[in-house]
Amino acid sequence: MTDRRPGPSVRLRLALSYAGLVVLTGALLLAVVWVFLLRYVPADRVDTASGVVPVQRDLVRAFAPPAALALVVLLVVGLVGGWFLAGRVLAPLTRITEATRRVAAGTLSHRIDLPGRDDEFRSLADAFDGMVARLETHVEAQRRFAANASHELRTPLAITRSVLEVAERDPDRDPAAVVARLRTVNTRAIDLTEALLLLSRADQGTFEHRTVDLSLLAEEAAETLVPLAEARGLVLDVDGSAAPAVGSPPLLLQLVTNLVHNGIVHNVASGADGQTGPGWVRVHTSSVDGEAVLEVQNTGRTVAQEVLPTLTEAFQRGSARQRDDHGGAGLGLAIVDAVVRAHGGTVRLRARSGGGLVVTVRLPTG
Repeated sequence: MTDRRPGPSVRLRLALSYAGLVVLTGALLLAVVWVFLLRYVPADRVDTASGVVPVQRDLVRAFAPPAALALVVLLVVGLVGGWFLAGRVLAPLTRITEATRRVAAGTLSHRIDLPGRDDEFRSLADAFDGMVARLETHVEAQRRFAANASHELRTPLAITRSVLEVAERDPDRDPAAVVARLRTVNTRAIDLTEALLLLSRADQGTFEHRTVDLSLLAEEAAETLVPLAEARGLVLDVDGSAAPAVGSPPLLLQLVTNLVHNGIVHNVASGADGQTGPGWVRVHTSSVDGEAVLEVQNTGRTVAQEVLPTLTEAFQRGSARQRDDHGGAGLGLAIVDAVVRAHGGTVRLRARSGGGLVVTVRLPTG
């Protein structure tokens, strides 16, 4: 067991150390003076024509009291000055200790923000602030995940219970229909859980950074989603040039996939909502001003300007989009926004004049 016996404070120990050093230095200086004087003072009394010459005994009686007084003064000055200097030196440590106690009590938003020059205490305080900031991000992501999961999973679980209760009350109900309905609900719950986990991972920023070409990811995502686009009568087109970015290939692939999928499921077929031709989704990649740029456009219903800021919030689809029965979890653009922020990039949403959405993602190349 660790010994936790009470002892003198660090400030007191430093003050005593300073005082001891001052007294020792003064004593050495006085000793040097004493030795120097003794070399020129005779040990026995000598009579001269001018009078009596002082001897070493006389020097001791004359020098010892002032020397002792000087040492006492040095001791007092060393203690007082040492106590003051130790307080000044340890003030940042006291501030760091207080911040540590507040963080340990659950106040993760507290920061030390130590002013002054860049020294050891400043480096310690900055490292502590960085650690708490990362901890706050992780805790907030976990809280958000728990809140979102408990809120959103309540619906499929309630549906599952209702289906089972109905099947129990109606023994003649077709078992295949019950199983199909349960499978659909279960699939949605699994998809929702995976989306929440991906969102939490992006929020925490815990992933490996590698160089990846967004144009290749766009082609891969389009190849995966072409069947869905064709089934909905949409044209999916990918063009552009190489767009290298640094980040997590799985997360960036999910980002591109979510944008393309979002453009497909929130689209309209030919003849619907004034659409004169077949709906389409266009993906364009480029490298501009040292940034990798990904732009995804799609036709669709008109999106109001006041709705745009809410589309990247979790479980928000906008009033015009909530009528879409695509089985989405409402996390597509929220995941996109989280992945972009985790990679130090920006995402911009713009409503198309003829209906639909334009999403522009910019990511740093290094």
